[in-house]
Amino acid sequence: MTGTRDDLYREAKRTALILASAQAIVGSAAPIAISMGGLAGFYLLGSDKSLATAPVTGFNVGIALGALPAAALMRAVGRRNGFMAGGLVTASGGFVAASALFQNSFWLFAFGLLLAGIGNAFLQQYRFAAADNAPSDFKPKAISWVLGGGVFAAIIGPQTVIYTRDLFAPIQFAGAFAALVVLGLLGSFILSFLRLPKEAPSAALDSHEPARPLSQILLQPRFLVSLFCGVASYALMSFVMTGAPLAMVGCGFTPDEATLGISWHVMAMFAPSFITGRLIARFGKETIVATGLVTLIACAIVALSGIELWQFWTALILLGIGWNFGFIGATAMVAECYRPSEKNSVQGVHDFLLFSTTAFASLMSGQIYNAFGWNMLAWIVIPVAGSCLLALGVMALNRRSRQVA
Repeated sequence: MTGTRDDLYREAKRTALILASAQAIVGSAAPIAISMGGLAGFYLLGSDKSLATAPVTGFNVGIALGALPAAALMRAVGRRNGFMAGGLVTASGGFVAASALFQNSFWLFAFGLLLAGIGNAFLQQYRFAAADNAPSDFKPKAISWVLGGGVFAAIIGPQTVIYTRDLFAPIQFAGAFAALVVLGLLGSFILSFLRLPKEAPSAALDSHEPARPLSQILLQPRFLVSLFCGVASYALMSFVMTGAPLAMVGCGFTPDEATLGISWHVMAMFAPSFITGRLIARFGKETIVATGLVTLIACAIVALSGIELWQFWTALILLGIGWNFGFIGATAMVAECYRPSEKNSVQGVHDFLLFSTTAFASLMSGQIYNAFGWNMLAWIVIPVAGSCLLALGVMALNRRSRQVA
């Protein structure tokens, strides 16, 4: 793609807006799966409820399993066609999950959410597509714009749950997962308007360099710290968020109140995205990541302070804000660690590691909640986030030492 710098910015903004719109629609699968997956699993299980969050784990496992195949497919057929295929896979997952509820099949339901997760593995590449299609100084804003589409997913997903979960009564929750079929198909339609170039505009502005060995890229200290902070931010968010609906219902609140709590949480995850890019440009990526980690610790403190509804909701809001700063900042740091020729392999490995850990965190959420309760979920956040802050601090000190030398 050729053109003036203004043309490149204009095309980058168009791409980011389309991807943000698709994020709002296809991204609604996540709040639906997370708010209802554990409760539906609880409903489908017998007396032993320890695996209630396994369907949510299935969703996260699907994202992890789909990361590398999604990257490979998009190399073969292009990102536009790959993204559209992801929307169709999400729709198929919704169909299987709804069918499983009619059949009262727990493991088929978990498989349906795994399929929906595989579809959402493509969605995780939206932010990279926006960044790779943008000039260097627009990359953080492009990532923020795309993730900003999640604000609308925070409304669309939970409202879909509230208005459709009893659509096929007395079969609970089936309507919400049937709605995923419509959302996946609509997302594919929106993505059909993309016109991504074979070579990203950022590459047109930067020098062309050959790809390095993958191990050399992954072992960069900056990449390792960025990965650690991004994975921890995402995994802690999933860990607490997955257990929260079970804890709220277990404390006597209604499924609708639990769903609205997830709605506030997802909105807090994505609403700051409209300014996160500017904050990164002003204060630096590392500062924003550190702010996110401190906010995650604040979430844990609020969660430990009591079990009133406002405390659950406030903790979930802080959890979302902490994830936003920690994850977007870490993603922007990762984007500095690879060349355009290395993007597909690095992004695929990054997301595989990210969502494998997130899947494990969501599974352990149910196990730990069932064994030790809500407070233990909150306590675990503090040392993990603290370790990330320590890693950031060591990296900053090493960089200053090199500058002085």
